Formats: sequence, C-alpha cells, structure tokens
Amino acid sequence: MLTIHVCEASPETAVVVGGAHLAAVGPYEALVADHPRARVRRWPGILTPGLLNPYGPELLEQAYHPDPREADRLGTEPIFGERALALLGANPSARGASARRGVQRMLAHGTVAVAGELRSRAALDAVRGAGLAVAARPATLPGPASFSPVPLVLLPGLAPGKPARFAVFDVPDRGALVRDGASTCVATVVGGRLVYRGR
Repeated sequence: MLTIHVCEASPETAVVVGGAHLAAVGPYEALVADHPRARVRRWPGILTPGLLNPYGPELLEQAYHPDPREADRLGTEPIFGERALALLGANPSARGASARRGVQRMLAHGTVAVAGELRSRAALDAVRGAGLAVAARPATLPGPASFSPVPLVLLPGLAPGKPARFAVFDVPDRGALVRDGASTCVATVVGGRLVYRGR
C-alpha cells in the first residue's frame, strides 16, 4: 500500500512511500491526484531528508545509554568516560543493549545515517538492525558528541527511487530547525517504516 507523507509547513515537498523506496516526491496536491488510493499521513512542521550524525563511535561505542529502569540510579542522559567504560564492561549484553538505546535516541532526533568508523559488533548490529545508512565522516567535527550536533547535517534531497529515509521536524522552516535543533523531531522513517513517532 502506498502512503503519502505531508507536512503542514512544507506541502510542496510531500513524498509517496511504496515499500522501502520513494515512489514519488512533489507537491501534495499533485501526489494525491496521481495516487488517489494512497493512505495519507499528516505531520506538523517540515519534511526533510533526515540527518547525518557524525558521532557514531562516540555515541554508540564510547557512551553508555542507561536503561529506563536505571534512571533513578544513573539518570537518563548518556554517560561518557571511565564510568561509561565500566558500565559497558559490566556484563556481555551491556554493549548491545546500550547501542540499541543509543540508536533509538538517534532516531528520535531525526537521524537516518551515521558516520565514523564503528568497530564493535554491538554498535554495527544496532545500526544495521535499525536500517541506518553509514556515511563518510566529515574531515573536522565541530564540537562534542551530541544527538543534535551543531551544525546539523542534512542528507541530500529526496527523489523517486531512492530509499524511503526521511525525518519530520515540528518547526516552520529549515532556519528554525537549525536554531531549535534536532530535538524537534516528530517522526523518522527508515526503509519505508515509521521507526520513531513523537508523542
């Protein structure tokens, strides 16, 4: 079944998702006319190609992402440094579980691709399992590892036949996205699947 995704602030950039690929990209009215039986998903904000997070190794291999059941003891934010290494080495499943939670946080920030050389099987499995693309890392990294890095790195434009990989941010335009950051994400689609939906 085809699905049209359209956003309030960017109706000129709607997409038709057919399986794992984009069947069409264009103005909403034209897509509805061409695909009258497609299901329609309406979102606030703008539809973008999604973000590249250049901090794959730092966020998925060098940070520990607490389980929600550990929040009272460890908090909810990623833990770095020696404490993270101790937590990651605590038991064999810790690395995999932490990497999967890290990937979920990336998806919640509109990340559809990661960069940086991932070496651990746990991180690689988490990235592959989520369907994230792996891209080349920029030559220089601007700041500390973050789920909302500055500057944000948007992927190239959406086009028919390309993978159905995009993110929706509840902002009026790209300028507001740059200003307000990736935490404004309300939906992330990877491989044609809605892998994150904000509340």
